[in-house]
Amino acid sequence: MKLENKIAVITGGASGIGGSGTRLFAEEGATVIMLDVNEDAGISLEKELTDKGLKVKFIKTDISDPKQVEEAMNTIDKLYGRLDIIYNNASVFLGGRDNIVTDLPIEIWNKILSINLFGLFYCCKFGIPLLRKAGGGAIVNTSSSAGVIGIPECDAYTATKGATVSLTRSMAVEYGPENIRVNCIAPAAIRTEMVKESNLNDPKFDEQAFLTKGTPLRRWGLPEEIAKTALFLASDDSSYINGAILVADGGITIM
Repeated sequence: MKLENKIAVITGGASGIGGSGTRLFAEEGATVIMLDVNEDAGISLEKELTDKGLKVKFIKTDISDPKQVEEAMNTIDKLYGRLDIIYNNASVFLGGRDNIVTDLPIEIWNKILSINLFGLFYCCKFGIPLLRKAGGGAIVNTSSSAGVIGIPECDAYTATKGATVSLTRSMAVEYGPENIRVNCIAPAAIRTEMVKESNLNDPKFDEQAFLTKGTPLRRWGLPEEIAKTALFLASDDSSYINGAILVADGGITIM
Protein backbone atom coordinates (compact mmCIF):
# COMPACT_ATOMS: atom_id res chain seq x y z
CA MET A 1 0.00 0.00 0.00
CA LYS A 2 1.24 3.44 -0.96
CA LEU A 3 0.79 5.03 2.48
CA GLU A 4 1.39 2.09 4.77
CA ASN A 5 2.21 3.21 8.34
CA LYS A 6 1.91 6.89 7.41
CA ILE A 7 0.12 9.44 9.59
CA ALA A 8 -1.88 11.90 7.49
CA VAL A 9 -3.97 14.97 8.28
CA ILE A 10 -6.66 16.01 5.81
CA THR A 11 -8.45 19.32 6.33
CA GLY A 12 -12.06 19.37 5.23
CA GLY A 13 -11.69 15.61 5.27
CA ALA A 14 -15.28 14.71 6.11
CA SER A 15 -16.93 15.33 2.73
CA GLY A 16 -16.41 16.26 -0.91
CA ILE A 17 -12.89 15.93 -2.26
CA GLY A 18 -11.60 15.71 1.30
CA GLY A 19 -13.93 12.82 2.09
CA SER A 20 -12.70 10.97 -0.99
CA GLY A 21 -9.14 11.66 0.15
CA THR A 22 -9.86 10.27 3.61
CA ARG A 23 -11.26 7.06 2.15
CA LEU A 24 -8.44 6.60 -0.34
CA PHE A 25 -5.59 7.43 2.04
CA ALA A 26 -7.00 5.06 4.66
CA GLU A 27 -7.45 2.29 2.08
CA GLU A 28 -3.80 2.81 1.12
CA GLY A 29 -2.68 2.11 4.68
CA ALA A 30 -2.51 5.54 6.31
CA THR A 31 -3.85 6.56 9.67
CA VAL A 32 -5.99 9.52 8.65
CA ILE A 33 -6.96 12.38 10.93
CA MET A 34 -9.80 14.48 9.57
CA LEU A 35 -9.90 18.12 10.62
CA ASP A 36 -13.35 19.42 9.76
CA VAL A 37 -15.88 21.85 11.18
CA ASN A 38 -18.79 19.57 10.18
CA GLU A 39 -19.18 17.37 13.24
CA ASP A 40 -22.01 15.19 11.93
CA ALA A 41 -20.19 14.38 8.69
CA GLY A 42 -16.91 13.76 10.51
CA ILE A 43 -18.39 11.38 13.08
CA SER A 44 -20.33 9.54 10.38
CA LEU A 45 -17.32 9.01 8.11
CA GLU A 46 -15.11 7.99 11.03
CA LYS A 47 -17.61 5.30 12.03
CA GLU A 48 -18.11 4.12 8.44
CA LEU A 49 -14.40 3.62 7.86
CA THR A 50 -13.40 2.31 11.29
CA ASP A 51 -16.20 -0.27 10.99
CA LYS A 52 -14.32 -1.49 7.91
CA GLY A 53 -11.12 -1.82 9.92
CA LEU A 54 -9.52 1.34 8.58
CA LYS A 55 -7.59 3.77 10.77
CA VAL A 56 -9.45 7.07 10.82
CA LYS A 57 -9.94 9.71 13.50
CA PHE A 58 -12.10 12.84 13.42
CA ILE A 59 -11.14 16.01 15.31
CA LYS A 60 -13.67 18.82 15.04
CA THR A 61 -11.62 21.84 13.99
CA ASP A 62 -12.32 25.24 12.51
CA ILE A 63 -9.08 25.81 10.64
CA SER A 64 -9.69 29.57 10.58
CA ASP A 65 -9.07 29.56 14.34
CA PRO A 66 -5.33 29.22 15.10
CA LYS A 67 -6.01 28.00 18.65
CA GLN A 68 -8.17 25.15 17.40
CA VAL A 69 -5.55 24.15 14.83
CA GLU A 70 -2.79 24.24 17.43
CA GLU A 71 -4.88 22.11 19.80
CA ALA A 72 -5.61 19.60 17.05
CA MET A 73 -1.93 19.28 16.18
CA ASN A 74 -1.06 18.89 19.87
CA THR A 75 -3.60 16.08 20.10
CA ILE A 76 -2.03 14.39 17.08
CA ASP A 77 1.40 14.76 18.64
CA LYS A 78 0.22 13.11 21.86
CA LEU A 79 -1.53 10.26 20.04
CA TYR A 80 0.98 9.51 17.28
CA GLY A 81 4.15 11.49 17.99
CA ARG A 82 4.58 12.64 14.42
CA LEU A 83 3.00 13.46 11.06
CA ASP A 84 4.01 12.28 7.61
CA ILE A 85 1.45 14.07 5.43
CA ILE A 86 -0.52 17.31 5.58
CA TYR A 87 -3.20 17.56 2.92
CA ASN A 88 -4.58 21.11 3.01
CA ASN A 89 -7.84 20.47 1.22
CA ALA A 90 -10.37 22.66 3.05
CA SER A 91 -11.66 25.71 1.20
CA VAL A 92 -14.79 27.78 0.96
CA PHE A 93 -16.42 29.51 -2.00
CA LEU A 94 -19.17 31.96 -1.06
CA GLY A 95 -21.24 32.11 -4.22
CA GLY A 96 -23.29 35.26 -4.60
CA ARG A 97 -21.31 37.00 -1.86
CA ASP A 98 -17.79 37.01 -3.28
CA ASN A 99 -17.50 39.65 -5.98
CA ILE A 100 -15.29 42.11 -7.84
CA VAL A 101 -13.06 44.12 -5.50
CA THR A 102 -15.10 47.33 -5.57
CA ASP A 103 -18.33 45.46 -4.72
CA LEU A 104 -16.83 42.95 -2.30
CA PRO A 105 -17.93 43.33 1.35
CA ILE A 106 -14.92 43.46 3.66
CA GLU A 107 -16.42 40.82 5.97
CA ILE A 108 -16.71 38.36 3.05
CA TRP A 109 -13.12 39.10 2.00
CA ASN A 110 -11.96 38.41 5.56
CA LYS A 111 -14.02 35.23 5.93
CA ILE A 112 -12.74 33.66 2.70
CA LEU A 113 -9.12 34.55 3.47
CA SER A 114 -9.46 33.27 7.04
CA ILE A 115 -10.32 29.77 5.81
CA ASN A 116 -8.61 29.37 2.46
CA LEU A 117 -5.32 31.13 3.21
CA PHE A 118 -4.95 31.65 6.93
CA GLY A 119 -6.24 28.14 7.63
CA LEU A 120 -3.61 26.66 5.34
CA PHE A 121 -0.96 28.77 7.06
CA TYR A 122 -2.05 27.64 10.54
CA CYS A 123 -2.02 23.97 9.55
CA CYS A 124 1.49 24.30 8.15
CA LYS A 125 2.76 26.41 11.05
CA PHE A 126 1.60 23.94 13.69
CA GLY A 127 1.91 20.80 11.55
CA ILE A 128 5.42 21.15 10.11
CA PRO A 129 7.09 20.55 13.51
CA LEU A 130 5.39 17.13 13.49
CA LEU A 131 6.73 16.45 9.98
CA ARG A 132 10.17 17.28 11.31
CA LYS A 133 9.69 14.67 14.03
CA ALA A 134 9.08 12.12 11.30
CA GLY A 135 12.28 13.13 9.49
CA GLY A 136 10.39 14.70 6.61
CA GLY A 137 7.15 14.26 4.76
CA ALA A 138 4.78 15.71 2.22
CA ILE A 139 2.48 18.73 2.17
CA VAL A 140 -0.25 18.84 -0.47
CA ASN A 141 -1.98 22.19 -0.85
CA THR A 142 -5.15 22.91 -2.79
CA SER A 143 -5.34 25.84 -5.17
CA SER A 144 -7.75 26.06 -8.11
CA SER A 145 -7.90 27.08 -11.74
CA ALA A 146 -8.69 30.46 -10.13
CA GLY A 147 -5.12 30.48 -8.86
CA VAL A 148 -3.57 30.27 -12.33
CA ILE A 149 -6.03 32.14 -14.58
CA GLY A 150 -8.32 35.11 -14.07
CA ILE A 151 -11.88 34.31 -13.03
CA PRO A 152 -14.29 37.24 -12.61
CA GLU A 153 -16.61 38.03 -9.72
CA CYS A 154 -14.83 35.90 -7.12
CA ASP A 155 -11.86 38.09 -6.26
CA ALA A 156 -11.44 36.94 -2.65
CA TYR A 157 -11.46 33.29 -3.64
CA THR A 158 -9.09 33.99 -6.54
CA ALA A 159 -6.73 35.90 -4.26
CA THR A 160 -6.52 32.98 -1.82
CA LYS A 161 -5.86 30.47 -4.56
CA GLY A 162 -3.14 32.58 -6.18
CA ALA A 163 -1.55 33.00 -2.76
CA THR A 164 -1.68 29.24 -2.24
CA VAL A 165 0.36 28.75 -5.41
CA SER A 166 2.98 31.27 -4.28
CA LEU A 167 3.13 29.94 -0.72
CA THR A 168 3.56 26.40 -2.04
CA ARG A 169 6.59 27.47 -4.04
CA SER A 170 8.13 29.38 -1.13
CA MET A 171 7.68 26.49 1.29
CA ALA A 172 9.05 24.02 -1.23
CA VAL A 173 12.29 25.99 -1.30
CA GLU A 174 12.35 26.60 2.44
CA TYR A 175 11.57 23.09 3.66
CA GLY A 176 12.97 20.95 0.85
CA PRO A 177 16.37 20.73 2.61
CA GLU A 178 14.53 19.14 5.56
CA ASN A 179 13.09 16.41 3.32
CA ILE A 180 9.66 18.05 3.37
CA ARG A 181 8.16 18.23 -0.10
CA VAL A 182 5.47 20.84 -0.77
CA ASN A 183 3.25 20.59 -3.82
CA CYS A 184 -0.10 21.89 -4.94
CA ILE A 185 -3.15 20.68 -6.86
CA ALA A 186 -5.17 23.17 -8.91
CA PRO A 187 -8.52 21.50 -9.62
CA ALA A 188 -11.44 22.85 -11.60
CA ALA A 189 -14.89 21.62 -12.61
CA ILE A 190 -15.02 18.89 -9.98
CA ARG A 191 -18.61 17.80 -9.29
CA THR A 192 -18.96 18.76 -5.62
CA GLU A 193 -21.34 20.80 -3.49
CA MET A 194 -19.01 23.78 -3.92
CA VAL A 195 -19.35 23.57 -7.71
CA LYS A 196 -23.11 23.69 -7.28
CA GLU A 197 -22.65 26.90 -5.33
CA SER A 198 -20.10 28.43 -7.68
CA ASN A 199 -21.56 27.36 -11.02
CA LEU A 200 -24.65 25.19 -11.12
CA ASN A 201 -26.76 27.51 -8.95
CA ASP A 202 -25.73 30.52 -11.02
CA PRO A 203 -28.51 31.34 -13.52
CA LYS A 204 -25.88 32.81 -15.88
CA PHE A 205 -23.98 29.50 -16.05
CA ASP A 206 -24.73 27.38 -19.14
CA GLU A 207 -23.76 23.84 -18.14
CA GLN A 208 -24.31 22.35 -21.58
CA ALA A 209 -22.14 24.97 -23.29
CA PHE A 210 -19.47 24.47 -20.65
CA LEU A 211 -19.39 20.70 -21.15
CA THR A 212 -19.43 20.86 -24.94
CA LYS A 213 -17.15 23.86 -25.48
CA GLY A 214 -15.47 24.85 -22.22
CA THR A 215 -13.69 21.66 -21.22
CA PRO A 216 -11.66 19.46 -23.59
CA LEU A 217 -12.65 16.24 -21.76
CA ARG A 218 -16.34 17.14 -22.14
CA ARG A 219 -17.28 16.11 -18.60
CA TRP A 220 -17.11 17.07 -14.96
CA GLY A 221 -14.28 15.75 -12.84
CA LEU A 222 -14.92 13.53 -9.84
CA PRO A 223 -13.74 14.04 -6.26
CA GLU A 224 -12.09 10.62 -6.44
CA GLU A 225 -9.90 11.80 -9.30
CA ILE A 226 -8.52 14.67 -7.24
CA ALA A 227 -8.03 12.33 -4.27
CA LYS A 228 -5.88 10.10 -6.48
CA THR A 229 -3.82 13.11 -7.50
CA ALA A 230 -3.34 13.99 -3.84
CA LEU A 231 -2.35 10.38 -3.12
CA PHE A 232 0.34 10.58 -5.78
CA LEU A 233 1.78 13.80 -4.35
CA ALA A 234 1.60 12.47 -0.78
CA SER A 235 3.25 9.15 -1.57
CA ASP A 236 6.80 8.15 -2.44
CA ASP A 237 5.70 7.82 -6.07
CA SER A 238 6.36 11.58 -6.31
CA SER A 239 9.55 11.50 -4.26
CA TYR A 240 11.43 13.96 -6.53
CA ILE A 241 8.53 16.33 -7.13
CA ASN A 242 8.72 19.52 -5.08
CA GLY A 243 7.15 22.93 -5.66
CA ALA A 244 4.92 21.64 -8.45
CA ILE A 245 1.51 23.07 -9.31
CA LEU A 246 -0.41 20.13 -10.76
CA VAL A 247 -3.44 21.37 -12.70
CA ALA A 248 -6.27 18.82 -12.64
CA ASP A 249 -9.05 20.39 -14.67
CA GLY A 250 -9.66 18.32 -17.79
CA GLY A 251 -7.76 20.92 -19.82
CA ILE A 252 -9.99 23.92 -19.00
CA THR A 253 -7.18 26.37 -18.25
CA ILE A 254 -5.52 25.79 -21.64
CA MET A 255 -8.68 26.59 -23.62
